[in-house]
Amino acid sequence: MPNGDLSKKLTLPTLILMIFTSVFGFTNIPRSFYLMGYSAIPWYILSALTFFIPFAFMMAEYGSAFKNEKGGIYSWMSRSVGPRYAFIGTFMWYASYIIWMVNISSVIWIPLSNGIFGRDTTSTWSLLGLNSTQTLGLLGILWILAVTYIASRGLRQITKITSVGGTAVAVLNIVLLVGALLVFAASGGSVAEPITSGSFVSSPNPGYYSLLSVFSFLVFAVFAYGGIEVAAGLVDETEHPERNYPRGITIAAVIIAVGYSLGIFLCGIFTNWSGTLSGKDVHMGNVAYVLMKNLGYQIGVSFGLSGAVSITVGEWVARLVGLSMFLALTGAFFTLTYAPLKQIIEGTPSGLWPGRFGEVKDGIPSFGMWVQCIVVILFILLLTFGGEAAAQFFNKLILMTNVAMTVPYLFISGAFAAFKKKNDIQKPFEIFKSYSSSLAAAVIVTLTVGFANVFTIIEPATKGDLSSTIWMLVGPIIFSIAAVIMYSSYERKNK
Repeated sequence: MPNGDLSKKLTLPTLILMIFTSVFGFTNIPRSFYLMGYSAIPWYILSALTFFIPFAFMMAEYGSAFKNEKGGIYSWMSRSVGPRYAFIGTFMWYASYIIWMVNISSVIWIPLSNGIFGRDTTSTWSLLGLNSTQTLGLLGILWILAVTYIASRGLRQITKITSVGGTAVAVLNIVLLVGALLVFAASGGSVAEPITSGSFVSSPNPGYYSLLSVFSFLVFAVFAYGGIEVAAGLVDETEHPERNYPRGITIAAVIIAVGYSLGIFLCGIFTNWSGTLSGKDVHMGNVAYVLMKNLGYQIGVSFGLSGAVSITVGEWVARLVGLSMFLALTGAFFTLTYAPLKQIIEGTPSGLWPGRFGEVKDGIPSFGMWVQCIVVILFILLLTFGGEAAAQFFNKLILMTNVAMTVPYLFISGAFAAFKKKNDIQKPFEIFKSYSSSLAAAVIVTLTVGFANVFTIIEPATKGDLSSTIWMLVGPIIFSIAAVIMYSSYERKNK
């Protein structure tokens, strides 16, 4: 390959950063410590062993075998099982990311507000006489327009921004690591949250004593590892893909799995759960800021600063968290604006898509991205200006995609055994050397994700909320029916 072409490809470090940005959610660390304390760590390790690492290895094998295929997970499943099977799984996965973009377009301003003001002030924002909800909706529309404009101009623009997002998350983790170690050294090796014989088994949170609540946390841990399949669309964009793609996925998977567990343990060094997190004003939405603000305060105290100065240090660390989370979400948003769409367009037959929607130039589906942008804007307008009925509708949409976003993992892991059995597919990179080990990995991953989804669906019903359970079931069913109708229509036209 000429050097001119290589210069446009993703290098190994850039690929790792893009995977890291798409998968690793820093807020999962403080939220996990808030829900389960140290006892979150074994569940993250279990989820990594039964889902994330074997699933990442499957991605690496698929990616190296189909390194010249442009369709990502669709191409993999189509070649392994069949096109109809592949289209249903991929369409459901893509539809869930549309709802994700609608949601994040409005939510992304909360970490930015924390970064600028040190707290969430979005409820007071007003532009052009609009109320705060309408203002955030307007900002969300401007956001998706700006992202689509920049991302549609080429992969180089996207990699620059995702690299900034990945670096921002890395900076947060460095602050957590270095800050915790400073507090640990200053305290003479003691930890704020005492380590006892039951610390890694039972939660300090009184809401997480029952078996049902523990299972709900296992679901949380499994879903915290979601997103690596987005990197499937980057195989053909990677420099020396048969070597760098499996290496990139493997390295990123290990870093993410270790990072979550280590981060949760570090939280206990400077945060006493009962003293800092047990208050009624602490919740899942703000616990990241509360915990990191406490880190800044404890660093100040460790260096002998006054209480007032230590509080100021804490506020600036909280601002750093807000800004870094904004940049990380920005990086993930840019990747998810084009990668899922690129996969579904490039992998599927062109006859499935009307007009110019199926065009991909220089690796970017520009026209499709603008159509996607319009769909997202219409959803934002409906949500923002449609009143309470529209808000309830959107809540139902989120419930519908909760499960639909991870059901495709079942399709991908379910196709893996068939992929390994096909001798006509060249497999230059293999971690699972025998068919029996491949089958075992596929069964373990499928059962883990299957349990997580089944529990997610039935859990609201066990608390009397049957409506949420029904809507979570409706989502995958509707997306599957839509995919079957689209594919059947294509088949009839092209008999």
